[in-house]
Amino acid sequence: MSATASAQAPAGGEAARHPVSGLEVIDLVVDRGGKTLNFKVELADTPEAQVKGLMFRTELGDFEGMIFPSEVPEARAFWMKNTPLSLDIIFIGMDGRVQNIAANTTPYSLDSVKSDGIASAVLELRAGRAKALGIVPGDKVTY
Repeated sequence: MSATASAQAPAGGEAARHPVSGLEVIDLVVDRGGKTLNFKVELADTPEAQVKGLMFRTELGDFEGMIFPSEVPEARAFWMKNTPLSLDIIFIGMDGRVQNIAANTTPYSLDSVKSDGIASAVLELRAGRAKALGIVPGDKVTY
């Protein structure tokens, strides 16, 4: 099954799981001043899931991504080790708004990509999606 296959909610009210990562898939909305963009994102909410992130993944759909909530809000830094996909890494501030965007990251790079301050979460989308959708600092992110 490809990475872009739709996650299905199992019977019994259990959370939907991504077919590749096995992570819970949740709804995420970016509000661009009244225009909403809806995503289905994988929830990387454990230390193990956050370390692995999107490593080794070769596909990510147009409205798919991964969210990395901060257990304790802090300055965040990411790298692209073992990640063949170029990504847009979107840092979300304490107010739930896009703080800064590291667009079109370099696959496999060990260079750190950093938040511009304390981040409450980080959202990863396929490279170019933030620009294509008009996502900019100040947009509100809810999940």
